[in-house]
Amino acid sequence: MTEQPKSIADDSVVTFHYKLSDAEGSVTESSDAASPVVYLHGRNNIVPGLETEMAGKQSGDKFTATVAPENGYGERNPNAVQRVPVKHLATRGPYVVGQMVGVQTREGLRQGRVVKVGHFNVDLDLNHPLAGKTLTFEIEIVDVRDATSEELAHGHAHGPEGHGHDHGHDHAGHEHHDH
Repeated sequence: MTEQPKSIADDSVVTFHYKLSDAEGSVTESSDAASPVVYLHGRNNIVPGLETEMAGKQSGDKFTATVAPENGYGERNPNAVQRVPVKHLATRGPYVVGQMVGVQTREGLRQGRVVKVGHFNVDLDLNHPLAGKTLTFEIEIVDVRDATSEELAHGHAHGPEGHGHDHGHDHAGHEHHDH
């Protein structure tokens, strides 16, 4: 008797490749062949709109998911542009408009995009670069398995080997690292 292929449900660990494009069709990021994304389904570890589309899919499925801003990285917040004293920046100058810099906030380190440079201050846009954008994910599901008890306890997947805490490759998730 052959095993039924697993469908993605809460507490499935899903391995997938993705290509992310914005509404203009320009590809903003993708997983590379060597390191697909691994996540624990149902724990808000990836953008909500994509997680919704993943439910019920199986290993080997390929599909395209379109995610509206409210289910992705949120709408742009016009109040998120702030004037910040240069001394609060974690990234050293000189600064150029359009550059992504780190800034210390009460919530910890945030990324901001420089919109204006002054002598003692810079104006930073703290919106996520993909905020306000409709996102199109091209998804290929590589593997679906049940989470281990340890993964359930920690609330996230531990990668193909089932261990390790490398959060750096969690691209489709909430934590974002600029390259």
